[in-house]
Amino acid sequence: MNETALRDRIAAVGRSLFQRGLTFGSTGNISARVDDGWLMTPTGSSLGDLDPARISKLDGAGRHVGGDKPTKEAFLHTGFYESRPNAGAIVHLHSTYSVAVSCLADIDPADVLPPLTAYYVMRIGRLPLIPYYPPGDVDLARAVKEMASDHHAVLLANHGPVVAGKSLDDAVDATEELEETAKLFLLLRGSPTAPLTAEQVAEVRARFPVAT
Repeated sequence: MNETALRDRIAAVGRSLFQRGLTFGSTGNISARVDDGWLMTPTGSSLGDLDPARISKLDGAGRHVGGDKPTKEAFLHTGFYESRPNAGAIVHLHSTYSVAVSCLADIDPADVLPPLTAYYVMRIGRLPLIPYYPPGDVDLARAVKEMASDHHAVLLANHGPVVAGKSLDDAVDATEELEETAKLFLLLRGSPTAPLTAEQVAEVRARFPVAT
């Protein structure tokens, strides 16, 4: 996909996420790798109303070289890309159910959500929780970069998910799967549940390895 088509695709994806309530206001950001750097949604922009021509462009060193000023959370994206050279795109949302889970006191920070469905195992795998840091804090960038070497999806405490994929569509699909699993998790709290067993999880991973 050439850069013009990728800009159009980012705008279309952002509009779809916004219209379906997965992002709101000016929250959330999307990036995608191009041959000479990255495209990122601009700071203060609504994903529901992106102008493809004004999407930010960063060069391979992370310098802003075109379009509007990039998202103030650009460091989350560049850190992920540095740790995951095969990642082609990243989606970061403040989606309601995922953020709600990130605020709970009794979740496992090593793997936040149980394997409720095979599709969650296929598209997310394990989901670690990054401790809370103020927005823009350099320590948040460092924590995300360190965790991204072993995980293509992380959940920021009191903030939201950051998910990488080999393509933009892969990243979006995984982000949506994460949000729906978070919703299921909250709906089932207090009820007896039967997540996939360790053996079932291993079988799914063997058949459908998560590769990003």
